[in-house]
Amino acid sequence: MHAHALTTALTLYRSGTYTLDQAAQCAGLSVAELESVLRRRGIERTDESRPTQERGQSARAD
Repeated sequence: MHAHALTTALTLYRSGTYTLDQAAQCAGLSVAELESVLRRRGIERTDESRPTQERGQSARAD
């Protein structure tokens, strides 16, 4: 695992840009491995069913 890839993946996950699956792929980890990293670093899991941009678009009523 490359530290830069993991840092990038975590940053994008925390911002809502990446889902958990996308962040794991970016970091070169399995989802279970990334979940372990999140727990060790005290990062809460988010509702990552879709990236933030998609969630924002689907929430609009207009």
